[in-house]
Formats: sequence, structure tokens, C-alpha cells
Amino acid sequence: MGKAKYPKYKPSKTLWQEQIPNHWQETELRMLFADNKNKNVGLVERNLLSLSYGKLKRKDIDNATGLVPASFEGYQIIEEGYIVLRFTDLQNDKKSLRVGYNNEKGIITNAYIGLAPKADIHSKYFYYQLHFLDKIKYFYNLGGGVRQSLAFKEFGRETVLIPDKEEQQRIANFLDYKLAKIERFIRKKKELIKRFVELKEAILNKTITKGLTPNIEMKPVDIYWVNSIPKHYKLEGFNKNVFLKHGFQFREHHFATNGVKIVKISQLSPKGFLDLNNASLVPNEIASQFENIKISDGNVLMALTGGTIGKIIRANTNNELLLQNYRVGNFIPNNDNLTLDYLYWQLKSYFIQAQMKFYVRETGQPNIGKGDFRKILMIVPPKNEQIELVKHISSETNRLDLLISKIEREIEIVEEYKTSIIAESVTGKIDVRNYQFLAIEEEETFEELEEELNIAAEGETNYETENQ
Repeated sequence: MGKAKYPKYKPSKTLWQEQIPNHWQETELRMLFADNKNKNVGLVERNLLSLSYGKLKRKDIDNATGLVPASFEGYQIIEEGYIVLRFTDLQNDKKSLRVGYNNEKGIITNAYIGLAPKADIHSKYFYYQLHFLDKIKYFYNLGGGVRQSLAFKEFGRETVLIPDKEEQQRIANFLDYKLAKIERFIRKKKELIKRFVELKEAILNKTITKGLTPNIEMKPVDIYWVNSIPKHYKLEGFNKNVFLKHGFQFREHHFATNGVKIVKISQLSPKGFLDLNNASLVPNEIASQFENIKISDGNVLMALTGGTIGKIIRANTNNELLLQNYRVGNFIPNNDNLTLDYLYWQLKSYFIQAQMKFYVRETGQPNIGKGDFRKILMIVPPKNEQIELVKHISSETNRLDLLISKIEREIEIVEEYKTSIIAESVTGKIDVRNYQFLAIEEEETFEELEEELNIAAEGETNYETENQ
């Protein structure tokens, strides 16, 4: 799509825009929208809606969870075409999207602002304009109070840009069309990532439980998670080969503004490495008391509690002194029969992870510890074969990780394009009035979208693998 410009522009009086098309107008938002005052008296409406990351979603009014009132009597009724704003607690939550467009009649909490169109306008265009301001975090410069909130009285004085109504609709239709294609593209790419992750898991579990030699003689084993293993492999108790070291249960009174970093579960990145951003600290002078829980490069660390139980990483300390928190487990081979690299991959495998889930204890939140690992069995090949297994697993998973990284970058590029196309459309930087809408094809490749986005291709990705 060529980016057509308007013939003439004029200076803008808004804080966030330098110029607008010559025929556009500007006015305060309160001239176009009213603060919704339609209350749900007598519970005449029961379609409960909630704003979640920029989307209005239905909730079951009879089984609502989270912070819910004793009664939904008096909630505000919103109609199709209303815009919903969540302008509470701006200071403490800067990640959420706070603007949503309503497609159906329903009720929402009075903590939200419901913008009811009171002029002859196409409200979807103004939703996109406010969504653009939401994406650039404009709202966080507004509001007041301890938790920084913003009411309609103040926000209604903000300036909005106004094309004529027909143009508003053309812009909104253009963005609906473009964003539908982009979202479908992103969804397909995420499905592809999911398949690659599943393939990684299949390769890992097959290698751990069957080895690398084709048609090798197998022996039956009496365990739910696998029915046979290579005849020369051993099936042994976990604790026979591995020592699980717990960390120290640091408390709030231990922490300081400077000092040595503590590795908690939150520091175990899902990507498989240590993320030390926002790590808690203890003073340097007490760190010497915890020599026995120092973390070394290559240590195998796992989350032993909470929603991410079983999450596992290899430690990358960069020669920094780090201390291990209590519910982070450090797994160490306790004899020469097991390599640390092989231990890491077996801990990641379905064979071990499934046993962990079976033995996990629910005490308010899931937990697993030394006593539970005594019940777990592990597969122990000869040590020289462990080295070959690790080489194979690393090679195959690294290849898939590269493919996943490329797809993730493609998604990032398209997300950036999505943000820019909204910004350029609602601020008049591009003229979409004559855009020709085409039928969305059932299949769409990244290369086709690259051409449209004018992104230079960096080479083709072969998504086919021998293991599929």
C-alpha cells in the first residue's frame, strides 16, 4: 500500500500532534461524548462486561470471580458504540491497555468511564484515536491523587482530531480491515511457534527414553510414564544420583537498597536463563554468612513452588555473586554416573516433569521438595552415551529455537507496523479515503505481508524439519 498524503496540512493545537489535514477540525472530547449516566436500576441488564488489556469481554454474572460487588445493581449500562476507559491506578500499572470499544449492550463497573456519543460521529474512529494515545502512554501524564486517577471532568477537556463523519468511517473501516489481517497473521505465527515447542518437547522425551540407536533392544519397565527403555539403561531413584539443595528463606528485613542479588523464582526466565532485573538485594556485610548457597555458572535451577513450578534454567552469573532463595532448587549430581548437562535435559523432559506434576503437593499453592523427589525415577544411560544424547538434543532444540526466534521477530515487526498504521491513520499522516479493500485470502505468508509493509526480506525460513 502506498502511503498517500493529504494535499494540505495546518498546525494543530493539540499537545501530541504538530499538524493535521487542512480540512480537519479539533475540539474538546466533551463536545462529542458524554459521561455515561445510564444506571442498571433493578438489574434490567445482566450481560456483565469487563475491560481486559483493551478488550471488553463477557463475564458470567452468576459466577463472577475476582473483586466483585455484593450486587450489580447500579452498574452502568453501556450500548454498542460506547468507548470504555479505565483510568484508575495509572501510576502503579503502566502495562495494561486502558481503552476499549464496546460491540454489545451490557453493564460495566462505575469505576470505568463510559463515553456515550452525543454528536453525529462515527465513534469507532475516536476509539482508534484514543487507542493510539493509550499505546504511546499519553494518559500516564494526566490525572492526580495518591493512585493517580483520571475522571471524565478532566479528561473531557482533552483535544481530539475530527475529520468529517464519512471520513471517520472510512478510516475506521480501513483500520478494522488492516488489523483483522494482521491479527490473523499473528495468530497463525503463534500457532506455528506452539507446534515447534511441541516438537522440541517430543524430540527431548524421545531421546531421553529411547536413546539414539535405531532398533535398539528395549526392556519393559513398570512405570506409568514410559513402558520401555533401552536394555542397557538403568531406571533408578532420583535421589540416588542427584542432590537437591534448597536456598535460604530470605525475609523483608534482610533486604537492602544495595548489595548482593537474590535469585528468586521470578529471576528464572522462561527463556532458560537468569533475569536479574528487579532482583532483591541483601547487604554485602551479611552475604558472607551464605557461602553455602552461592550460585555458580551452569548450576541447574528450578522453581519448586507456585504457578511456574518445574520452570528450569542454567545459571549465567557473569562472575557476579548471587545467592539462592529458598523455593529455588539447585540440582547437583552426587556421583560420577551422571553429567550435569544430561541432568538438565532430563529435568526438562516430559518424563520427569510429568512425575513432578503427579507428586506435587497442593497447600494453597503447588509445592515440591526433597521428599517428593525421593519418589521420582530417572533414566541413567552410560556416561559416554549421555554426552552424545546431550549433543543431539542441543543441536535439534537450538535449530528449532532459531526458527522460533525468527518467527517471534516477524511478530514484533508486524506489531510495530500495527501501531504505526493506527497512528498514521488517526492523525492524518496518511490519506486512506481511496483505499481499495480486497478479499482476505485464506492463507497469507510473511513474504506477502513484507511486501505490503515494505520490509526488506532477510532470507527465507525453511519451516520443514526432518522430525515432523
